[in-house]
Amino acid sequence: MILDPTPTLLANLYWITLLAVIVSSASGVLKAGSKQFDLFGVIIIAIATGLGGGSFRDMLLDRDVFWIHDQVFFTASLSSAIIIFIAARITVLPSRFFLVADSAGLATFAIAGTLASLMVGAPPLIASFMGVMTGTMGGIFRDILCNEPPVVFHSPLYATVSWGGSLIFILLLYFNQDITLAAIIAGLSIFVSRLFAVYYNINLPKFRFKS
Repeated sequence: MILDPTPTLLANLYWITLLAVIVSSASGVLKAGSKQFDLFGVIIIAIATGLGGGSFRDMLLDRDVFWIHDQVFFTASLSSAIIIFIAARITVLPSRFFLVADSAGLATFAIAGTLASLMVGAPPLIASFMGVMTGTMGGIFRDILCNEPPVVFHSPLYATVSWGGSLIFILLLYFNQDITLAAIIAGLSIFVSRLFAVYYNINLPKFRFKS
């Protein structure tokens, strides 16, 4: 399943990625803020979160790294970091705001990663897993820089819902669904499923040795 990089597809990938950068960078700020890092530290972690997953994807796909090719993405990440940094000092940001931003970043980057992979000719299963890697790597970089275990390895249904949503996206495209509608449906399925899993504390079975 190969998607030709038509202007419509390129435009969809651009705007999905831009949204992903903004919300993921915001989650990075909130995690760094909980550690009381200074402005520079907050910006570094926000950029690592907002740009890390897409950078990892592009290197694996041998594409131009998206934010080096177009500095709008770097500017969006930097602006998101500064705005959230200032907002946190003048208003009370509820703790659940981090969860919402993190889930939104997971959803949008998963779809962007899947779409970009399909456009370079990756097989559907590989493209879906590339969506998972794109959606989760920024959060992994964020958590490692904050000296915490990556949330993807222990939090309720994180990468799982990302992979499921990526597969739904590919399935919708296979049945010739409109690309924008397919992205919205699949992205919302990831976002809502992640919040649902956290609310009800739904986890995959954990590894353990037989006693």
